Amino acid sequence: MAKDILINSDDMSDGMSEASLNSQQRSCDCSQEENDSYCSVNQLRWQRFKRNRRGYYSLWIFMLFFVVSLAADFICNDRPIFIKYKDNYYSPIFHFYPETEFGGEFATQTNYLDPAVKSEIESHGWILWAPFRFSYNTLIYDSQKTFPTPPSASHWLGTTDAGFDTFANILYGFRISMFFAILLTFFTSIIGITVGAVQGYYGGKVDLLGQRFIEIWSGLPELFVIILLASILPLNFWWLLAITVLFGWMALVAMVRAEFLRTRNFDYIRAAKAMGVSSIKIMLRHMLPNAMVATLTFLPFILCGAITTLTSLDFLGFGLPIDSPSLGRLLLQGKNNLQAPWLGISAFITLATLLSLLIFIGEAVRDAFDPNKGVYR
Repeated sequence: MAKDILINSDDMSDGMSEASLNSQQRSCDCSQEENDSYCSVNQLRWQRFKRNRRGYYSLWIFMLFFVVSLAADFICNDRPIFIKYKDNYYSPIFHFYPETEFGGEFATQTNYLDPAVKSEIESHGWILWAPFRFSYNTLIYDSQKTFPTPPSASHWLGTTDAGFDTFANILYGFRISMFFAILLTFFTSIIGITVGAVQGYYGGKVDLLGQRFIEIWSGLPELFVIILLASILPLNFWWLLAITVLFGWMALVAMVRAEFLRTRNFDYIRAAKAMGVSSIKIMLRHMLPNAMVATLTFLPFILCGAITTLTSLDFLGFGLPIDSPSLGRLLLQGKNNLQAPWLGISAFITLATLLSLLIFIGEAVRDAFDPNKGVYR
């Protein structure tokens, strides 16, 4: 009997030691610098996000591409980054300098690619160039072939049918697409969350009138409105952003409205109302955090939709001005120039990679906010 008791006690001690080791390992997974035996909700979500390796690595790759696009002016530019000329220092990438500043005769924008200007500056100083000496709107004069030209050592992805470098257009077009998508997602999220919160919190006639207005507004043809406005006034980046915000804010309304309708009858909400807490404070501090869980998982997919919208409008000719870099316009050039497949292929690969990364990130965020997910790829 005593021997059995000793054996059972040894087994229990082994089981307890394994359980304690597992708990310590879990606590170390949350934060290696902290000695707490538990993790916060955000730490658990971050750990679940990291376990989804496809989404985690997609986030880093996307951030790398985005940072590179932010530095497009320092990578592809026909203006030097820095100049020393006659003991004076200039930064043409940030400031306008007339040609007379460098010994020219006219007070126009200096063409730094002009051999006479280059030799004048280099004879009295030095020039720090970008790695690629052309921008998205730099017309290439030294081509021996008709445009569009195939890829070469000077132009890695060839040139467009207008004589511009394809790589520079993709780099600048990627940046403007991301700025457009981020701003569109930001403004539409603010409007959609506000409208959905008001409808869900107050309910009744407010909710009924709001739903009827959304049904009518969503029935308006967005493309026809953009075509009509494009024929009246020249569309630019901000006009196009404003129009798409007017029609894109309804994506999050239903989700936020349903969450507020669910939580407005909870006991803690009723208690806050009974204590005299204002409606704004109840919505912002007690109800909005619950709605933001579902909203955050939907944001990467809204980014994908915004990028697709801008690309489609540029492809149809109702998007950004013609002198702006655009991935959609590169796709259009690829369709119009089937003898130059590098135009369509390069733009397609860029868009497919960008949208795939955002989809993978969105799936990882969705799994991270779902506590029932136990298996990760």
